[in-house]
Amino acid sequence: MNNQRWLSQNFFIFFFTWGVFMQYWPGWLVEGKGLHVSEVGFIMGIGLIARAVATLFAYPFAAKFLSNKKLILLLVIGSIIITLTYIPANSYTSLLIITFVFSLFYPSLLPAIESGATVLVQEGNVHYGKSRSYGSIGFVVAVFIISGIISVFNENAILWCMIVSLFIMLLLQAMPAPASLLEQPTAADRKGSYSMRSLFKIKGFPLILFIVILLQGSLASYYSYSYIYLQDLGVETLYIGLILNIAVIFEILYLSKAEVFSHYRTSTLLLIAAIAATVRWIMIWLFPSVWSFILSQTLHSLSFAMAHFAFIQYITKVLPKQQLSNAQGVYSALAMSLSAALLTFWGGFLYEIQPGLAFLGMIVFTIPAIFLIVATRNKYHY
Repeated sequence: MNNQRWLSQNFFIFFFTWGVFMQYWPGWLVEGKGLHVSEVGFIMGIGLIARAVATLFAYPFAAKFLSNKKLILLLVIGSIIITLTYIPANSYTSLLIITFVFSLFYPSLLPAIESGATVLVQEGNVHYGKSRSYGSIGFVVAVFIISGIISVFNENAILWCMIVSLFIMLLLQAMPAPASLLEQPTAADRKGSYSMRSLFKIKGFPLILFIVILLQGSLASYYSYSYIYLQDLGVETLYIGLILNIAVIFEILYLSKAEVFSHYRTSTLLLIAAIAATVRWIMIWLFPSVWSFILSQTLHSLSFAMAHFAFIQYITKVLPKQQLSNAQGVYSALAMSLSAALLTFWGGFLYEIQPGLAFLGMIVFTIPAIFLIVATRNKYHY
């Protein structure tokens, strides 16, 4: 199979499931399982902590012994088995435990696929932005389809959509994968020079990582509370899906042309992303209306996509192949999980006071990022 097509297909189906999980899981726990918003915030936060542990320690360790293809297959199978246990669960405790275990498997699919992408990009076989845009398309399709299904049935359909899409992902693993992703890691690949500790000794990497931790963490309230926020504004379920899709449509537009920005400095891309994120969260707080939220969605292409592309571009150019799984694991754990978990707790507390505050509270990460980038970009030449 063509490498670009393989990567695009895997991004598409994974982010289809990601669209179900990220946008509808909190709503399903509230409407389908009868939990309170504060309980859902705690469950999702615990899930993010479990995700951080898995992607920081378990995923990089497994990647040292298993080929990328085998690792993806095992993670898909584990995710399906655990998802099925949600069916009989109804108590707060059981849902908390299942979500914790589920988060040890399912989210690790993201760094696994991203690691495969960076390997293929280093080999010069694929354009990252082009394939990653198919992931965003899958996210859009999921949000649109699930919104329609919920409007016909109810929030309980969200779980079944997740199960079906994971089975489709399992079937996709039967397709031939690129040869480089079938290679078994060797003993040399596990030597100390390629350890997690040595990764942090690479000049500039800890700084870049810390900046993206701040920027990606600031998306916590958006991911966890947007669905509920729009419900509180009186938006019908079908239209919620359309509104949430706006952000990803602009993300697709950026990623499909992301290579145009490849000649820009990493610090320039990160600075633009930090400013855009700050404006986005202040806008939602200042103007608590559907139209203000819709307008803020256009900034997702900068506040998320540009920051993500900047990090991927950086590690692809700077890191050796053997360090890519470590970098993806620590990025997923700290930037996409742990930082978001901390701000999910913070956002849930603020949401109970006033919904708009949950979004304004995210600038405690974005404003420091702006000052840090400005202060270090010339010193570290990134």
